[in-house]
Amino acid sequence: MITKLRFVLSLKAAVLHFLIGLLIVAIVAVVVFRMWYPYPYRELSSGRELFLLVVLVDVVCGPILTLILFNPSKLRAELWRDLGLVALIQFSALTYGVWTIWEARPLFLVQEIDRFKVIAAPDLQDTSLAELPAELRSHWWSGPITVAIREPKDAQERHKVMVESVQGGRDYAERPEFYLPYEGAAALKSLKRAKPLAVFLQKQPSQQDAARKLAAEKEADMAQWLYLPVIARQDWVAVLDQQGQIQGFLRGDGF
Repeated sequence: MITKLRFVLSLKAAVLHFLIGLLIVAIVAVVVFRMWYPYPYRELSSGRELFLLVVLVDVVCGPILTLILFNPSKLRAELWRDLGLVALIQFSALTYGVWTIWEARPLFLVQEIDRFKVIAAPDLQDTSLAELPAELRSHWWSGPITVAIREPKDAQERHKVMVESVQGGRDYAERPEFYLPYEGAAALKSLKRAKPLAVFLQKQPSQQDAARKLAAEKEADMAQWLYLPVIARQDWVAVLDQQGQIQGFLRGDGF
């Protein structure tokens, strides 16, 4: 009887712990998916999978430890010590998990000749972003910024980038000093290598419904749209209008 009562009380404490954990995770999810990994970057950069891994470890392990350690027969000081230790472990794990998600977050969507490339924070770890214009600086509350790339100033600068990239170093997309606002002529430049969206839909017929839905949302004629592939952890394409502006994204290999 005592064992059964202990189990019931421990189970109630574990459920309460679980519900509190869910509330905290829901708050964290708003930050992660509204700010750092807005759609479709939660899939392009595998942010959703990383977040779910953190949640699974944190939300599940904490209540299990509470279920094991909670015992109403313990002295109050001992019980609070045990539960406090569980809370500390869970908080530390959640903090580390969120920090990992933050470190891996996408910062820029860079237009590179015939494609867009998602650049995450680790890709720029050896570079400084402080010299970027204010409108191109990423903030902790902002999602990825779309940028274009300027031409090299001279043959020497072009040669330096080419040699380093061939040797496994940084290419233009990983060099913020080449970034330009994605607007006007810079955006129109992306259309030089873009292909009609119809070509992509012929290769990826499963995306036709998604394309029609996007066109209806934008109140646009998708026959006028073009696309460029997106280089990321998953295969997607960026849908462009006649001014080179991104209207949305579709899943599939664009090459």
